[in-house]
Amino acid sequence: MKRPDASRVINGTYGRIWVDGELWMEVDEFEAKITIAYEELNFANEPGTFQKGLGWSGEGTMKIKKIYSRVQRKMAANVRKGIYPRSSIVGKVADPEAHGAERVALYDTTFSEFMLLKFAQKTVGSEDIPFRFSDYEMLDMIPG
Repeated sequence: MKRPDASRVINGTYGRIWVDGELWMEVDEFEAKITIAYEELNFANEPGTFQKGLGWSGEGTMKIKKIYSRVQRKMAANVRKGIYPRSSIVGKVADPEAHGAERVALYDTTFSEFMLLKFAQKTVGSEDIPFRFSDYEMLDMIPG
């Protein structure tokens, strides 16, 4: 059995995020996932429960260092007017020691909430930004 090579494990330090084409260097954490909706089906004389796929939803979150008012600038005035901006997000992680890179594009992205103001004494500022999306495209995948 071949031993694993620890140097090939992706290091998140090499992750980057672009929102509407703008590189956000202050992103500390990023996660985007798909949740599949199923309905349970049962059939006569079958003890097992079957699953019928009905669709999917995309959601995620990113944590950023508080350097700019990026999300507030995009959302605050518009939301008060009843306008809910949509964005595209491209995420990439490309560790030079790994077997390749992963890159995904998220389309029709909406920010689920945003912080108007937050701070704590003797604490570095950060924001958690949840989002949803209705389409995605895998641009690069690690071979294997």
